[in-house]
Amino acid sequence: MLADAIQRYHDLLTDQVAADSQDHLDRQTERRQFYFGDRPICSVLRPRFLTDVQFRLLQFAVKDLLPAFQRVHERALKDAAFRKHFSLSEAEEQLFAVDPGYAEPSPTARFDSFFYADDELKFTEYNAETPAGAAYHDILTEIFYGMPVFQDFRRRYQVRPLPARPGVLDSLLDSFAHWAGNRSTKPRIAILDWNEVPTYSEFRLFRDFFTTHGLECRIIDPREVVYENGRLMHGDYHITLIYKRVLISELLERGGFDHPVVRAVRDRAVCMVNSFRCKALYKKASLAVLSDEANAGIFEPAQRSAIERYIPWTRCVIERKTTFHGQPIDLVPFVLANRDRFVLKPNDDYGGKGIVLGWTVDATAWEAAVRTALASPYVVQEKVRLPREVFPGWHQGNLHLIERMLDTNPFVTFGRHMDGCLTRISTEALLNVTSGGGSTVPTFVVEER
Repeated sequence: MLADAIQRYHDLLTDQVAADSQDHLDRQTERRQFYFGDRPICSVLRPRFLTDVQFRLLQFAVKDLLPAFQRVHERALKDAAFRKHFSLSEAEEQLFAVDPGYAEPSPTARFDSFFYADDELKFTEYNAETPAGAAYHDILTEIFYGMPVFQDFRRRYQVRPLPARPGVLDSLLDSFAHWAGNRSTKPRIAILDWNEVPTYSEFRLFRDFFTTHGLECRIIDPREVVYENGRLMHGDYHITLIYKRVLISELLERGGFDHPVVRAVRDRAVCMVNSFRCKALYKKASLAVLSDEANAGIFEPAQRSAIERYIPWTRCVIERKTTFHGQPIDLVPFVLANRDRFVLKPNDDYGGKGIVLGWTVDATAWEAAVRTALASPYVVQEKVRLPREVFPGWHQGNLHLIERMLDTNPFVTFGRHMDGCLTRISTEALLNVTSGGGSTVPTFVVEER
C-alpha cells in the first residue's frame, strides 16, 4: 500500500501542480521565516508516509525500550562506579547530583532511528538533552496541508498528522508542577540558548505556541540573565521555568559553576527541563551500556529482548575483550579489521561532528580515527541498513525525482512514550541537518480511503 500511495502522489505532480506546490512552499517558508540558519527547512514536495503497521511498531518499540534507559539511569544515580561507563566530566558528575525537583531525567527527548522494513527498526542515538525539530515538524505539517499536490492526494488517501509540540508542552508543565508542588501555578518560561544558534527560528515557533496557550514566554540568551535575591531574572522578567535548549557542556564552558542559571537550578530557584541529570542518557555511551553483554543482568527479560531487537551493537572504544553477535573478540583489532561494518561516534557531540563512517574511508583514515577514539571518549556502533525513498523536488522549472536516504526520529514525552515523529532525508549517508546536508519533512500516517 505504501508504494502505491507514494506512486500516486508522484503521479499527481504535473508540471503545473509541482510549480504551484513549490510556490506555496517558498511563500510559506519566507512568511514564517522557516529557515535553519539561512537554509530552508524543507526542500522537497512530498512528506514522509508511514503505514499504520509501521507507526504501531515504532510506538511500541519506543515504549519497550524506555524502561531499559530508565533502569540504567536509576543505577547510575546510586552507583558512582557504574556512572564511569558514561564518561561524565568532573563538572557533569557534580551537577548529576543536583535534584531537579522531578523524577524523570529527560521529560522531553528524541530517538534517532532507521526503519529499513516493517520488521527492521534500529535506534542509533538517544537525544536526551536538547531534542530539536518538534516545532519545525508541526509547522511543516501545516504548510503541506495547504500544498496543491497534497490537497489532491487527500481525495484518495486519509492522512493522520503526528504533532510533536503538544507533547513538549505537556512535559514542561508536568515537570514544573512536580517542581512547584502544585498544578495551579503558571510558569514564566524562558527558552534558553545562544542568540546566534541556527535553530533560533524554532524558538520563535515555540514561543508563539506557548503564548497561544496562555503562558508567558521569552527567548533568552544565557548571557542576559542574573540571579539575585533567589530569583533568576531577565530584566524585569522573573523566570520560573527554563525550556533548556542550550547544551550543558556549552553553558559550563562559557559560564562555569558560577553562571546564574547553574546557581539558580542548584538552589531550586528555577525549574529546568531537561535537567542536569539528562547528561548520562544523552551520552552515546548510554547505548553501549544497554547493548554490552556485561550489563545484561541489569535488565528484565522484556527489556533485554527490546535491546537485542532495536539497539545496534555498540561499545565504548577501549582496549578490552567483548563479544560480537555471541562470538568473542578483541575489540580494537576487530574494529580495525572490519571498518566496513562500523561507525565511530564521539561520546558527547552533536550535529554529526566527529562521526566517521568506516565504509566511506580508507584503511589509513580508519586507523587514525580509531586512534582518536582511543584517546578520548568514543563509541563504535555496528552499521545499520539505511532505508531509501524517492522524493520529488522542483528546481529551475523541472521536476526532479531523487532517491534519498531517510531516518525516523520519534519524540519522547514524560520519558515514557512516543509523541510525534520527525523525518530527515539526505543524499548523504550522514543524515543530519546541522552538519549541512539534507532536508526535514513532516511525517504522516497514511491509509487509503
